Formats: sequence, C-alpha cells, structure tokens
Amino acid sequence: MSDSNQFSFNISLSVLNHLGRNLYRNFITVLGEGISNSWDADAKNVRIYIDRDKDLLLIKDDGIGMTANDFRYKFLKVGYSKRGNDDSAMISPGGRPYIGRKGIGKLALLSCAKKVSVLSKTDSSDYMGGTIDNSALDGAISEDQPNYDLEQVDQSKFASYTKNHLRGTIILFEGIYDSINKTEDYLRKVLALYFRFSLVDPSFHIFLNDAEVTEEDLKSLAEKTEFLWNINTLDDPYITQKLVNLKNSDVFVIDEMKVNGFIASVIRPRYLKITDTEEKAGVDLFVNGRLRERDILKHMPSFSTRIVASYLYGQIHFNSLDSSNQDNFTTSRESIKEGNPEYDSLLKVLKEDILGKISSTWDLWRLKADEEGDDENPAKTVEERRAKSLYVMASRQYKRSTRNPDLDGWIKEIEPDAEFNIPAYVNCFVSENLIRKYVAHKNITLSTEATTEVAKWRGVETNNKNKGNISIGIREEDNDLEYLDMSNLANLVDKRDPNREACLARDANEYKPIRDAVAHTSLLTNVAKLKLTSVYENIKGRITTLLSTH
Repeated sequence: MSDSNQFSFNISLSVLNHLGRNLYRNFITVLGEGISNSWDADAKNVRIYIDRDKDLLLIKDDGIGMTANDFRYKFLKVGYSKRGNDDSAMISPGGRPYIGRKGIGKLALLSCAKKVSVLSKTDSSDYMGGTIDNSALDGAISEDQPNYDLEQVDQSKFASYTKNHLRGTIILFEGIYDSINKTEDYLRKVLALYFRFSLVDPSFHIFLNDAEVTEEDLKSLAEKTEFLWNINTLDDPYITQKLVNLKNSDVFVIDEMKVNGFIASVIRPRYLKITDTEEKAGVDLFVNGRLRERDILKHMPSFSTRIVASYLYGQIHFNSLDSSNQDNFTTSRESIKEGNPEYDSLLKVLKEDILGKISSTWDLWRLKADEEGDDENPAKTVEERRAKSLYVMASRQYKRSTRNPDLDGWIKEIEPDAEFNIPAYVNCFVSENLIRKYVAHKNITLSTEATTEVAKWRGVETNNKNKGNISIGIREEDNDLEYLDMSNLANLVDKRDPNREACLARDANEYKPIRDAVAHTSLLTNVAKLKLTSVYENIKGRITTLLSTH
C-alpha cells in the first residue's frame, strides 16, 4: 500500500469544547473532578482555597504527584485512563477504588476560570507543570491548530502554597467565573453534603481555606432532621454523631443488592435549602463515595409529586455501578446512562420496597408528633387531618400556659374525638345555614310550631343574657330562623309526614339527639358516631336535591 493511501485519525482541538469546557456546567461537578483526581492519586488531604479579592481558586493535595512524563502523557492526554480491563487495575496503589475512568474529566477544570495552572512533584522529582490560558486556547481552536502548547507556569504564584509541600499536585484557577462566586458557608455545606469520600476511607480529608470540612458543616440541616430510615445499616458519622434530634427512625434491610444509605426528612421543606439559595438537598446517588446523580427521586414522578417527597433528603451508595468492564456514567459524569439494568433495579427497589413504606411511616410519625402529614395517605381522611390540625393549634395554648403533668395525656385522649366532632360540627353548621338561606330565598312562612319554638329559645337566650349581665347582641342576624335547628327547618322545607315516608324531617329527628351532643361538645360513643355519619349522608343528599330546585 502506498503512503498516499495511508490514512490516520485527526482530532481537532475543538473537541476540548465539546468534551470539557462546554460540557460541564455545574461547578459542583467541576470541583468534584479536582477532588476525584486527588483521591485517585492516594492523597490524604485536599486543600481548597478561595480568594475572591484576587479572583483565585486553588486545589492542593498531597498525593503521589506527577513527573514531567506523567503530566505530558497522562494528564494532558485526553482520553487516558488509569484503569485497565481487570479488577486489579480498578484499585490505586494505596488500595482505593479509582474514580476516574474516561480520562476527560480533567477537561472540566478548564470550564471555571480564564487561566488554569498545574504544578506537581513526586517523591523523586521536582516541581514541573504548565499553564492553560483559555483565551489563547480559543485562538488555537478558531485557527484550527493541531496542537496547543502550554505556557510556562509562574511558580512565584504558588510560593505560599508550596511551603512544606513534600509531594502532590496544585491547581491554580485565575479569573474564576461567576458560577463559583458563592459564599464560603455555602461551599462548606456543599462539600460536606456531596463529597462523602470519608465513607470509603476515613483518612481522606477535605479542607476549605485551611478549615476541615466535616459533618459539623451540616449541623443546621441535622438539627432540623426529624426522621431517619437507614438502608442496610449505613455507618456514617453524620448519622451517628449529628442526627441528635431525631423523633423516630427505622432500618431497611435489602438482601438482593449491595446497596446502603439513608433517607431522612426535615421538619419543614424549607430546611432543605442550602444557605439562602434555591439549591436544596435531595436524595442523591453516590458511587465509591462520589456523587454521581443528584435527586434520583426525579426518576419516580408518581412519588416525587407527593407531599412527603418535599421533606426528604439522603444518600444512596451503590458501588457496584462502577465495574471494570462497563462505563455506566454519562460523559458529563453528572448522571447514570439511561437503560442501565442495575440502576433500573435500584430505582425499582426504592420505589416499590422503600419509598412506599417511608411514605406511610412518615405520615404516621408526623401525626403522632402533632404535625401535618400526607393528605394522599388514605389512613385518615382530609377532614380528619384538618380537624386534628385545628385541635392541635387550640390545645397548644393550654400547653404553653399550664404546668399540669397530666395535661398532655388528657389532650391526647380527646384528640381522636376531636378528629370526628370538629368535622361533624362543621357539617351541621353548613347544612343548617344553607337551609336557612333557602327558606329566606323562597320566602317560606314559619309554621305555628316553628314560631312557638322561636319564642321558646328567644326566652332562654334572654334569660341567660340577664344571668350573665350581657347586653350586647349575640347572633349576627337577629331573625327567627337563627333559633331553629335542623328538625324545625326540615319541617318548613319538606312537608311530608315522617311517620309515613322517608324525608328530611325523619332524618332530622334521628339526627337531633346526636347533633345536640356534638353542639354541646360532648364525646360520642362509637355507635353514635356511626349513626351520625350515616344519617348525615342522607341529610346531605336531601339538601343537595332541595338546593337544586330554584
């Protein structure tokens, strides 16, 4: 074959935009690539420095570092992967599972600053490195140059960071973009929440401006965490040391897959927000300690729209997704590839075996704690839930001002009756007042019996006002209809003989004694509750028919 027929691949520098600078939009992912490089290099400590006055970001580690050849043929070689095809190549010399796979994550580092400088040394070699100027790189890309030569690194910029630095890599970002212009408090929370490498190796530490990032940075979230569900007994210092205000917890055991983690709920959804931003904690997927997909509940739309979902956050650790023979992550490293059978199985287990139980127990625990639960849970009707909320609000005024040791017990004893009586009173109030409106609208004349009843109750009211030395008006509308109850009103609008046929008057007669007990705040027997409910359904149906006639 002649040389003229010899062909070779030619890759443009513009691929750097597609694989790196234009691919990574989330600064957390960008920062994750830097931290992952340090992890893969067997670093014990990663130190992140941010100087907004100088518009600088710096990541420094004490890993194995790079020689000039390492830098040239590994770091700067797009697509170079330290992994091989066998399981032994999945582990670093220090015994860690490698995070990097495709060899393009390093390009993410180009997406957050105008200029990026790399300086590195090993135990046997001195500092070396280079600087990538994004504006110069843009020029090389626009001119379709085959190569881009890095600038010489200005080591004087690293002077304060190389002192006592025996080995490792330092990456300096100059002219950082607005996307990382976050407060230190925000960054500390994000680092503590999303970079849980300590779960894999407790000797791996992350520092921000020389202060170690620990579970203490999640204190505000932990203090507002109310319930916990531990999956396969995850041993996490955040769980064991920081969740000290839990009101209840449970454990899920999943034998069919090697997964662990936790799901927790906060007292109010607003507590999931991170440091006055719109970003909030969610239920995230981790592989070998690194965040791989945020908020996996979004893959379960039927659950993510439930009230309970807005209270949940947590971490699912599924290390088997990182296998030696298959790359399960998208190019951006921000999610799992669609159609992955292991991931689909995980989502199925979460949806069918875990989240349903969490929803039920969350509702139960919330109600026991006198808080609003999940309206979609059929364990209680919406009416019962609203009645409970009203009852809880009313009883709290006594809890605040009374020190009787028996009070809490008494309030709890009455609560089930309140859930029934409050809606029952509301039903009575609505139905009787609607009939009064109907009678007035139709100009129905009061019967002799109704007039007698009105006179009787006006007299009782006058007598009671005199005893109480009250001269003010009590009823908003001082008309005769206000003194008639369901029985009397029924006889005005449904003039049939209750002894001979079913009618509103017959239902009203059955309704009256139990209705009067409810109106007088008495506690009902279970039989009376059932009777009141069934009779009211009849009354509601008859009033609905009545009001439909104009």
